[in-house]
Amino acid sequence: MEKVYLPIFDDFLLSLQVNNFSQETIYNYERDLEVFQNFLSEIKTDFDKINKKTLLNYKAYLVSQDRKTAKSILGKKKLSSFSINRMLSAIRSYLKYLIDNDYKSPVSPSEVKLVKTEKKHPRVAEFEEIVKLIEFPTKIEKNKMVALRNRAMLEVLFSTGMRISELITLKKTQIDKTGRIFIMGKGKKERFVYLTPRAQEHIKKFLEVRGENDSPYLFLPYRGKNVHQKDRKISPNYLEERVKRYRELLGLNIPISPHSIRHAFATYLAESGANPAAIQILLGHESLDTTTRYVHASDRYAERIHRKYHPLKE
Repeated sequence: MEKVYLPIFDDFLLSLQVNNFSQETIYNYERDLEVFQNFLSEIKTDFDKINKKTLLNYKAYLVSQDRKTAKSILGKKKLSSFSINRMLSAIRSYLKYLIDNDYKSPVSPSEVKLVKTEKKHPRVAEFEEIVKLIEFPTKIEKNKMVALRNRAMLEVLFSTGMRISELITLKKTQIDKTGRIFIMGKGKKERFVYLTPRAQEHIKKFLEVRGENDSPYLFLPYRGKNVHQKDRKISPNYLEERVKRYRELLGLNIPISPHSIRHAFATYLAESGANPAAIQILLGHESLDTTTRYVHASDRYAERIHRKYHPLKE
């Protein structure tokens, strides 16, 4: 199968870099467009020959179980509508770049239509469940270093609402004596987040066991006696897997992930009366609309409000 290449693909990625897009965003664009490249190779269609029907077939391909990843590996699970739209948006942005740089685009960017997204009933773990999960590493992990590190990581996540990528790249120098953390977040946006005294205490306990080393990162991988190698970071997959395992061992029936801990952070602040604009700042969102999608009132809270305020409650 002869490989189909997208014109000035590397230039497009370079333009994202010089326009100050984050490395994570650039990687996502590259990966998503490589999936499209591979699809064109499979159907033996050159880029300059694509049309509306090609785009329709690509949508069907993304939905199907025959879809392959950027590395030509069969996808293990069905893509959500949000993931499909992200991949279609990458094509749209790439086509716009071609036009802006006087290259011929076989279809208009406006012809790349997004799919309808599903609306799910938001489910946020109850506060007691979140607390059980956060405390679980020190009860289940046999290695003291791993137990204290994983407990501290989860405490920091729920204390600050930071992203997973921000957590695993967190450096000791970002934290001041009051527990305030300076974050360079998504899209190079700067903000402060704040540790609770409880989270600070668990960081202190972890550091007492971890000791000093040359790595700039606070939370480090652990491999037996080889405690750490400089500049090595914990992988997001490791944290996802551990949280999933803790949840299963605890028998919690609501899916909890590191990212949903961020949702829970925002939700519980809102339920306690926090100003939405303040939550927006803490989460690092550019738009308040994005914040409102994160703040999901729990079913129990909704029931409490209903019972308290319904005009015919008596």
